[in-house]
Amino acid sequence: MFLQTIEEEDATGKVAGIYEKQRAQVGFVMEAAKCFTARPDLLPIYTEFSDRLRAGFSLGLREWRLITLIAAKHIPSTYCSHVYGKQLIEDLGSKEAVLAVQRDFRTAGLSDKDVAMLAYAEKVARDAPHITGIDIERLRRVGFSDQQICDIALCASFRCFVSRFFDAMGAGTEAVFIDEDVEFRSAMSVGRPL
Repeated sequence: MFLQTIEEEDATGKVAGIYEKQRAQVGFVMEAAKCFTARPDLLPIYTEFSDRLRAGFSLGLREWRLITLIAAKHIPSTYCSHVYGKQLIEDLGSKEAVLAVQRDFRTAGLSDKDVAMLAYAEKVARDAPHITGIDIERLRRVGFSDQQICDIALCASFRCFVSRFFDAMGAGTEAVFIDEDVEFRSAMSVGRPL
């Protein structure tokens, strides 16, 4: 971490509570959470926003992870690519399937609906000013509601913000998310080197 943040043993109040909750959920406190403690008043706000965004997400966890992987590739965010790439292995059934999506989701054997969702997420991450009504109509044609389209945009945009913030703060990818497979590790390292 480039800036001073609150370590677990020094956490008090709301920060300590958030750290404890994360330890209970994932077994440790992620660098992503620690980043926000350079401004400790923001960690509770970030956590509440993130929790509400995910709790109200109208698509599934698999879709959240797919959108995040594609957005992370284009930010580019090594941290988020590793975290979500690792989580997608179970969702998609294999590392090879995750690699195929990360390389080119259009040819990875996904459904037309998944491809449309990821094409929109990619455009949000890479070129949001050029999104038009035509992009929205494509999503509606494959069955997405306006709320779901909003959620795709929120998920991809949220990833752009937090991934850039994590890199700016110097957050490092935790060892648990770094795969031993060299090809997979290399493919997920899209930005800052490990």
